[in-house]
Amino acid sequence: MDIQIATVAARPEWGQMLGQLEGLWPQFMSQDPTGGLFFRYHLTAYPEYVLIAVDGDTGQPIAKAHSVPILWEDDPADGMPDGGWDWVIRTSVHDRLSGNTPTIVSAIEIFIRPDLRRGGLSGRMLEAMRANAARLGFADLVAPVRPSGKHEHPDVPIEEYVTWTREDGLPHDPWLRVHVRAGGTIVNVAHTSMVMPGQLARWREWTGLPFDKSGPVHVEEALNPVLCDVDQDIAVYVEPNVWVHHRI
Repeated sequence: MDIQIATVAARPEWGQMLGQLEGLWPQFMSQDPTGGLFFRYHLTAYPEYVLIAVDGDTGQPIAKAHSVPILWEDDPADGMPDGGWDWVIRTSVHDRLSGNTPTIVSAIEIFIRPDLRRGGLSGRMLEAMRANAARLGFADLVAPVRPSGKHEHPDVPIEEYVTWTREDGLPHDPWLRVHVRAGGTIVNVAHTSMVMPGQLARWREWTGLPFDKSGPVHVEEALNPVLCDVDQDIAVYVEPNVWVHHRI
Protein backbone atom coordinates (compact mmCIF):
# COMPACT_ATOMS: atom_id res chain seq x y z
CA MET A 1 0.00 0.00 0.00
CA ASP A 2 1.25 3.46 -0.94
CA ILE A 3 0.72 5.42 2.30
CA GLN A 4 0.95 9.20 2.33
CA ILE A 5 1.10 11.03 5.68
CA ALA A 6 0.78 14.79 6.06
CA THR A 7 -0.50 17.43 8.46
CA VAL A 8 -3.71 19.33 7.82
CA ALA A 9 -1.57 22.46 7.68
CA ALA A 10 0.30 20.99 4.71
CA ARG A 11 -2.75 19.38 3.08
CA PRO A 12 -5.81 21.38 4.23
CA GLU A 13 -8.04 19.60 1.73
CA TRP A 14 -7.48 16.37 3.68
CA GLY A 15 -9.14 17.81 6.78
CA GLN A 16 -12.62 17.00 5.51
CA MET A 17 -11.70 13.31 5.38
CA LEU A 18 -11.32 13.07 9.17
CA GLY A 19 -15.05 12.49 9.43
CA GLN A 20 -14.58 9.12 7.73
CA LEU A 21 -12.49 7.99 10.71
CA GLU A 22 -15.04 9.00 13.35
CA GLY A 23 -17.74 6.95 15.02
CA LEU A 24 -15.58 3.83 15.21
CA TRP A 25 -14.89 3.93 18.97
CA PRO A 26 -17.42 2.43 21.42
CA GLN A 27 -20.12 5.06 21.93
CA PHE A 28 -19.30 5.70 25.58
CA MET A 29 -15.75 6.65 24.65
CA SER A 30 -16.97 9.83 22.97
CA GLN A 31 -18.79 11.08 26.06
CA ASP A 32 -15.90 12.73 27.91
CA PRO A 33 -17.05 16.38 28.18
CA THR A 34 -13.47 17.61 28.00
CA GLY A 35 -12.99 16.21 24.51
CA GLY A 36 -15.00 18.92 22.83
CA LEU A 37 -12.43 21.52 23.87
CA PHE A 38 -10.10 19.88 21.37
CA PHE A 39 -12.19 18.17 18.71
CA ARG A 40 -14.38 21.20 18.00
CA TYR A 41 -11.36 23.35 17.18
CA HIS A 42 -8.52 21.02 16.18
CA LEU A 43 -8.55 21.89 12.47
CA THR A 44 -8.36 25.63 13.10
CA ALA A 45 -6.32 25.76 16.32
CA TYR A 46 -3.86 22.89 15.77
CA PRO A 47 -3.57 22.12 12.02
CA GLU A 48 0.20 21.60 12.33
CA TYR A 49 -0.47 18.84 14.88
CA VAL A 50 -3.17 16.89 13.02
CA LEU A 51 -1.71 14.09 10.91
CA ILE A 52 -3.68 12.08 8.37
CA ALA A 53 -2.58 8.93 6.56
CA VAL A 54 -4.13 8.33 3.15
CA ASP A 55 -4.02 5.29 0.90
CA GLY A 56 -2.36 6.71 -2.19
CA ASP A 57 -4.03 4.15 -4.43
CA THR A 58 -7.62 4.82 -3.33
CA GLY A 59 -7.35 8.31 -1.84
CA GLN A 60 -9.13 7.08 1.29
CA PRO A 61 -8.04 7.98 4.86
CA ILE A 62 -6.68 5.05 6.83
CA ALA A 63 -5.33 6.59 10.05
CA LYS A 64 -5.03 9.82 11.99
CA ALA A 65 -2.88 11.19 14.78
CA HIS A 66 -3.68 14.18 17.00
CA SER A 67 -1.33 16.02 19.32
CA VAL A 68 -1.10 19.42 21.01
CA PRO A 69 1.70 21.66 22.30
CA ILE A 70 1.66 22.48 26.01
CA LEU A 71 3.75 24.32 28.56
CA TRP A 72 5.44 21.93 31.01
CA GLU A 73 8.37 23.31 32.95
CA ASP A 74 9.57 20.09 34.60
CA ASP A 75 11.28 17.09 33.06
CA PRO A 76 8.53 14.78 31.72
CA ALA A 77 10.68 11.81 32.67
CA ASP A 78 10.11 12.70 36.34
CA GLY A 79 6.36 12.19 36.13
CA MET A 80 3.25 13.71 34.60
CA PRO A 81 -0.13 14.73 36.13
CA ASP A 82 -2.74 12.21 37.21
CA GLY A 83 -5.32 13.94 35.00
CA GLY A 84 -3.76 12.56 31.81
CA TRP A 85 -5.83 13.07 28.66
CA ASP A 86 -8.30 15.51 30.19
CA TRP A 87 -5.47 17.52 31.74
CA VAL A 88 -3.62 17.75 28.42
CA ILE A 89 -6.64 19.13 26.59
CA ARG A 90 -7.46 21.66 29.29
CA THR A 91 -3.83 22.75 29.51
CA SER A 92 -3.50 23.20 25.76
CA VAL A 93 -6.59 25.42 25.70
CA HIS A 94 -5.37 27.44 28.69
CA ASP A 95 -1.95 27.90 27.09
CA ARG A 96 -3.45 28.97 23.76
CA LEU A 97 -5.75 31.53 25.38
CA SER A 98 -3.02 32.79 27.72
CA GLY A 99 -0.36 33.06 25.03
CA ASN A 100 1.99 30.69 26.87
CA THR A 101 4.94 29.36 24.90
CA PRO A 102 4.69 25.56 24.76
CA THR A 103 7.70 23.46 25.70
CA ILE A 104 6.57 19.91 24.90
CA VAL A 105 4.06 18.09 22.69
CA SER A 106 1.48 15.63 24.01
CA ALA A 107 -0.31 13.02 21.95
CA ILE A 108 -4.11 13.08 22.06
CA GLU A 109 -4.98 10.15 19.83
CA ILE A 110 -3.63 7.77 17.24
CA PHE A 111 -6.41 5.97 15.44
CA ILE A 112 -6.01 3.20 12.88
CA ARG A 113 -8.92 2.09 10.72
CA PRO A 114 -10.09 -1.21 12.26
CA ASP A 115 -9.54 -3.32 9.14
CA LEU A 116 -5.89 -2.23 8.96
CA ARG A 117 -4.85 -2.83 12.56
CA ARG A 118 -2.00 -5.18 13.50
CA GLY A 119 -0.20 -4.35 10.27
CA GLY A 120 2.46 -1.99 11.63
CA LEU A 121 0.59 1.20 10.81
CA SER A 122 0.35 2.22 14.48
CA GLY A 123 4.14 2.35 14.75
CA ARG A 124 4.37 4.31 11.54
CA MET A 125 1.87 6.91 12.78
CA LEU A 126 3.70 7.21 16.09
CA GLU A 127 6.97 7.77 14.25
CA ALA A 128 5.26 10.42 12.09
CA MET A 129 4.03 12.15 15.25
CA ARG A 130 7.52 12.06 16.76
CA ALA A 131 9.03 13.44 13.55
CA ASN A 132 6.40 16.17 13.35
CA ALA A 133 7.10 17.29 16.92
CA ALA A 134 10.83 17.39 16.15
CA ARG A 135 10.19 19.36 12.95
CA LEU A 136 8.26 21.92 14.99
CA GLY A 137 11.25 22.35 17.29
CA PHE A 138 10.33 20.19 20.29
CA ALA A 139 12.60 17.73 22.08
CA ASP A 140 9.95 15.90 24.11
CA LEU A 141 6.77 14.06 23.22
CA VAL A 142 4.53 12.63 25.93
CA ALA A 143 1.47 10.45 25.55
CA PRO A 144 -1.31 9.48 27.97
CA VAL A 145 -1.55 6.06 26.37
CA ARG A 146 -4.79 4.10 26.49
CA PRO A 147 -3.50 0.54 27.11
CA SER A 148 -5.42 -1.30 24.43
CA GLY A 149 -5.39 -4.71 26.10
CA LYS A 150 -6.51 -3.56 29.54
CA HIS A 151 -10.21 -4.03 28.71
CA GLU A 152 -9.59 -7.79 28.76
CA HIS A 153 -8.60 -7.44 32.44
CA PRO A 154 -10.97 -4.79 33.84
CA ASP A 155 -10.62 -5.91 37.45
CA VAL A 156 -6.81 -5.90 37.46
CA PRO A 157 -5.41 -2.69 39.01
CA ILE A 158 -3.70 -0.54 36.41
CA GLU A 159 -0.53 -0.42 38.55
CA GLU A 160 -0.27 -4.20 38.24
CA TYR A 161 -1.26 -4.39 34.58
CA VAL A 162 1.38 -1.89 33.49
CA THR A 163 4.14 -4.10 34.95
CA TRP A 164 3.22 -7.14 32.86
CA THR A 165 5.87 -8.00 30.28
CA ARG A 166 6.47 -10.65 27.66
CA GLU A 167 9.44 -13.02 27.58
CA ASP A 168 11.34 -10.52 25.43
CA GLY A 169 10.96 -7.86 28.13
CA LEU A 170 8.55 -5.69 26.16
CA PRO A 171 5.21 -4.68 27.68
CA HIS A 172 2.36 -7.17 27.54
CA ASP A 173 0.03 -4.42 26.35
CA PRO A 174 0.05 -3.89 22.55
CA TRP A 175 -0.08 -0.08 22.57
CA LEU A 176 2.50 0.28 25.30
CA ARG A 177 4.66 -2.12 23.33
CA VAL A 178 4.44 0.11 20.24
CA HIS A 179 5.60 3.11 22.26
CA VAL A 180 8.47 1.29 23.97
CA ARG A 181 9.67 -0.14 20.66
CA ALA A 182 9.72 3.41 19.28
CA GLY A 183 11.98 4.54 22.13
CA GLY A 184 9.39 5.64 24.67
CA THR A 185 9.72 5.15 28.42
CA ILE A 186 6.79 4.38 30.72
CA VAL A 187 6.72 7.13 33.35
CA ASN A 188 3.64 6.79 35.56
CA VAL A 189 -0.07 6.05 35.60
CA ALA A 190 -2.66 8.74 34.94
CA HIS A 191 -5.44 7.41 37.16
CA THR A 192 -8.12 9.94 36.17
CA SER A 193 -7.17 10.42 32.54
CA MET A 194 -10.74 10.43 31.20
CA VAL A 195 -13.94 10.94 33.20
CA MET A 196 -17.33 10.19 31.65
CA PRO A 197 -20.42 10.83 33.82
CA GLY A 198 -23.98 10.31 32.70
CA GLN A 199 -27.49 9.55 33.84
CA LEU A 200 -28.41 5.87 33.73
CA ALA A 201 -30.68 6.33 30.72
CA ARG A 202 -27.72 7.63 28.77
CA TRP A 203 -25.52 4.70 29.82
CA ARG A 204 -28.25 2.28 28.74
CA GLU A 205 -28.32 4.04 25.38
CA TRP A 206 -24.54 4.00 25.01
CA THR A 207 -24.02 0.37 26.03
CA GLY A 208 -27.29 -1.55 25.78
CA LEU A 209 -26.84 -2.69 29.38
CA PRO A 210 -29.60 -2.35 32.04
CA PHE A 211 -27.70 -0.33 34.65
CA ASP A 212 -30.34 -1.31 37.19
CA LYS A 213 -28.13 -2.20 40.17
CA SER A 214 -25.74 -0.04 42.16
CA GLY A 215 -22.11 -1.05 42.04
CA PRO A 216 -19.49 -1.78 39.39
CA VAL A 217 -20.72 -2.58 35.88
CA HIS A 218 -18.50 -4.29 33.33
CA VAL A 219 -18.83 -2.60 29.95
CA GLU A 220 -17.30 -4.03 26.80
CA GLU A 221 -14.08 -2.18 25.84
CA ALA A 222 -13.97 -0.27 29.15
CA LEU A 223 -10.64 -0.56 30.95
CA ASN A 224 -12.24 -0.40 34.41
CA PRO A 225 -15.76 -1.14 35.64
CA VAL A 226 -18.25 1.72 35.37
CA LEU A 227 -19.50 2.83 38.81
CA CYS A 228 -23.31 2.88 38.97
CA ASP A 229 -25.47 4.56 41.63
CA VAL A 230 -29.16 3.76 41.06
CA ASP A 231 -30.40 6.00 43.90
CA GLN A 232 -28.60 9.01 42.42
CA ASP A 233 -29.45 8.00 38.81
CA ILE A 234 -25.85 8.37 37.67
CA ALA A 235 -22.94 6.26 36.50
CA VAL A 236 -19.36 7.39 36.10
CA TYR A 237 -16.53 5.83 34.15
CA VAL A 238 -13.02 6.89 35.20
CA GLU A 239 -10.40 5.62 32.78
CA PRO A 240 -6.74 5.24 33.68
CA ASN A 241 -4.08 5.83 31.05
CA VAL A 242 -0.31 5.39 31.15
CA TRP A 243 2.12 8.25 30.61
CA VAL A 244 4.90 7.48 28.15
CA HIS A 245 7.76 9.88 27.43
CA HIS A 246 9.69 10.09 24.19
CA ARG A 247 12.91 12.06 24.05
CA ILE A 248 13.18 13.08 20.38
